[in-house]
Amino acid sequence: MKLNTIICIYGLFLFSISACNVGEEKSQSISKKDNKPLNVIYIMADDHAYQAISAYGSQISKLAPTPNIDRIAKKGARMDAVYCTNSICGPSRASILTGKFSHVNGFYKNVNGGDFNGEQLTFPKIFQKNGYQTAVIGKWHLGTTPTGFDYSKVLVNWGGQGTYYNPQFCINGRDTIIETERHCTKAIEDDCLNWLSTRDKSKPFMLLYQFKAPHRDWRPDSIYQDYLSDFDFPIPATFNDDYKGRIAASENMMEIGNHLNRRDMKQIPPPGLSRVDSMRWLAYGDKGQYWSPSDTLKGDALKYWKYQTYIKDYLRCVAGVDRAVGSVLDYLDENGLSDNTIVVYTSDQGFYLGEHGWFDKRWMYEESFKMPFLITNPKLIKQGTVTDAMVMNVDFAPTLLDMAGLNIPTDMQGKSFKNVFNDKSEFIREAAYYHYYEYPIWHKVQPHYGIRTGQYKLIHFYYSMDEWELYDLRNDPKELNNIYANAPEALISDLKKKLANLKKEFKDDYSIKQMKSMTDTVIRRMYNEPNKLKK
Repeated sequence: MKLNTIICIYGLFLFSISACNVGEEKSQSISKKDNKPLNVIYIMADDHAYQAISAYGSQISKLAPTPNIDRIAKKGARMDAVYCTNSICGPSRASILTGKFSHVNGFYKNVNGGDFNGEQLTFPKIFQKNGYQTAVIGKWHLGTTPTGFDYSKVLVNWGGQGTYYNPQFCINGRDTIIETERHCTKAIEDDCLNWLSTRDKSKPFMLLYQFKAPHRDWRPDSIYQDYLSDFDFPIPATFNDDYKGRIAASENMMEIGNHLNRRDMKQIPPPGLSRVDSMRWLAYGDKGQYWSPSDTLKGDALKYWKYQTYIKDYLRCVAGVDRAVGSVLDYLDENGLSDNTIVVYTSDQGFYLGEHGWFDKRWMYEESFKMPFLITNPKLIKQGTVTDAMVMNVDFAPTLLDMAGLNIPTDMQGKSFKNVFNDKSEFIREAAYYHYYEYPIWHKVQPHYGIRTGQYKLIHFYYSMDEWELYDLRNDPKELNNIYANAPEALISDLKKKLANLKKEFKDDYSIKQMKSMTDTVIRRMYNEPNKLKK
């Protein structure tokens, strides 16, 4: 073989090795990039009903769209069967953080219940231990100082509920400031963007971005004061529900016509009243009276006016949240973070927007029980996914951990639904379990527990009554016809067996006497109220 031929062959050999090495280096680079830890932004608004998110397609949301929140659904997934295990603010938040039911994590009531034990394991702590920079900004509402966060700035006045104007925030469990310049939603939005821009960018991050809005008493930012003023909203089909056959529902104190007070309706107290008398006037009016702001508004006309005032203020608060969500999504897009960040939008439970004539939540009926849940990440979720996989809020924590590639603690009662977004969907929940404890404050909703399957819902009210309710959701989706008294014995027996099995599985197999005592338990709240005020 000639020398030049040998040299040529050897050169080709070296070139091929070099090309392979370059290809290998490129492949390694891509692989390393793909394995980069996923960031997490968990966005939660307080009392945001799925009916008020236009991605869910309700009539209300069509008139008051949420284009920025909808971006999450369009880029990722909308979930249509997500349920709260205890439909009230603090207990739901505790279940989401721990992946455990109220009776296990110890926080089962907002009022006179147990404080949240901050020493127990939560999903933010797990992210933090795995090298994530963690933060919570906005509403906390758990009675104790946040733990598991490198940075926290949370609402503390009004028992942790916060106020829309002049809210007080506690920073890192120490200094408390009064926000006088910005509406509560705007303050949370700006503070979130500031944290994102100043964080340690060498670390992945996990952020809880949590709004007070649209919680009662629905005071929107002044920039939205004229929004929705040009038309009235249609009343829901069940607006004039008479609660026939539903004894527990008939005893409620959350009717728009009878129980929205003067503060809710933004009425101004008469001059000359003391501060105490003004507060009483706003909260109650003349006790027992069906009050009206004028002599001309009575009966159905008064009820209609209250509904329009309520729903418009509620949706004006939602508009502020939608803007704030858009700001964060824009930040992710502008900084090249969207592809590597899991974004969740949800609420702490459902909410009534006039259905059954109600406002508030607490019931196991669908509008209160069902939660909105939108999620996006292009690496894990196909764009435009819609799923009716049955999920509970205790499943959120294990799912986020699973998506981030982190281990799920074995004592979490929830389970990951990561695989519902791909073809490996082994996640199956055939039924959701519910238990509510708080009574009689604030709305006289009887403690109750129950089960929801794909077709049926069985509920047991047990505190000052012993009443069962059964609904065929396929034929009665608005839950107007309690069929328990006339249902086949075999059906009731089967549902009660499934209910008993879930109670045992979730370690909620207490006696009725024990459950009543949980409702009666009084524990002093230990909120981190202001210790150092700064103007």
